[in-house]
Amino acid sequence: MTTPRVKRAFKYRFYPTDAQAAELSRTFGCVRKVYNLALEARTDAWKSRRERVGYNATSAMLTAWKKTEELAFLNEVSSVPLQQALRHLQTAFTNFFTKRAGYPRFKAKKKSRKSAEYTTSGFRFGEGTLTLAKMAEPLNIVWSRPLPQGAKPSTVTVSQDSAGRWFVSLLCEDPGVQPLPAGGDAVGIDAGLEHLLTLSTSEKITNPRHERPDRARLARAQRDLSRKAKGEGSNRARARRRIARIHARIADRRRDSLHKLTTRLVRENQTIVIEDLTVKNMLKNHALARAICDAAWSEFRSMLEYKARWYGREVIVVDRWFPSSKLCSACGSLAEAMPLDVRMWTCGCGTTHDRDVNAAKNLLAAGLAVSACGAGVRPQRGSSRSGLSALKQEALRR
Repeated sequence: MTTPRVKRAFKYRFYPTDAQAAELSRTFGCVRKVYNLALEARTDAWKSRRERVGYNATSAMLTAWKKTEELAFLNEVSSVPLQQALRHLQTAFTNFFTKRAGYPRFKAKKKSRKSAEYTTSGFRFGEGTLTLAKMAEPLNIVWSRPLPQGAKPSTVTVSQDSAGRWFVSLLCEDPGVQPLPAGGDAVGIDAGLEHLLTLSTSEKITNPRHERPDRARLARAQRDLSRKAKGEGSNRARARRRIARIHARIADRRRDSLHKLTTRLVRENQTIVIEDLTVKNMLKNHALARAICDAAWSEFRSMLEYKARWYGREVIVVDRWFPSSKLCSACGSLAEAMPLDVRMWTCGCGTTHDRDVNAAKNLLAAGLAVSACGAGVRPQRGSSRSGLSALKQEALRR
């Protein structure tokens, strides 16, 4: 039985000509317009007639819209990204009906992501060149890393970020992503702020605090923006891009660091146990919100989970209410209270614990124990509190 190949997105920066930039900007606007029109049509149909409108119906609407004088400009861009926008809307409604997401929202010109997706009929790829539909010249792409040997992109997504940078993402099958040899190593991970991660092996990974070096520069740029008159003036636009470039530089550093860290953890360990943190609720603490955002725990978990699927590893998520910090990893007794400022504590059995190392050891033991007996230790994202887990109940009975 052959292992199915993993599809992977390879993202590159490119530098469009003025004509290409104008064409892509028009395409972004048309994609947004079609998405909003289809969303409005589907919403009105349900409110007025209790009728569910699907992708096929909105595709027929798109054909009719192109024939009107008001929306004739939709014919000026490639039809492929417009059809893909309708498919994305269908996916958004599917996620809503299955209660995986909220009701789809309209795309705002200034806030929505500028992107357009092309399928194989909308681009030509070969010999290191990529040419999109409605364009005479290939894109000037900086090939910062090679594509897999013989790769043929199934979709191409072009985007522009708030800093004005242009990117192209090619979705390809990557035969190089294969399950790693099974190993017996397992590690528990406790996330924190002073140290980004503490492992059950007692290793502590320093929090890089990527936002801190640019904090003064960012504050200065935000003050400059606040002095600019509101509107569509070029001075305000330049000030806004200056802020976006600083944020982009911070995000790039953070993403690079997390990629290296998660790849290392997945390659070195067969089983990884983490805690189900409610980051959204933690951000309500305004004294720690900036540091929590900079730590990017949610992004770390997402990377860890999809890389574990790629390489045949297992990620176990322990219930957030499990008292990992208050539980003695040596004798199993539970301390009554453990304020955040207590970093070292001594149990009644005489064992002195580093708070974070002890928590990581408890998470590892809990994850392996519950996984072995088949209990549910993988709470879904966004799930509500379901009461005390079996692990916590057992800990409280001791």
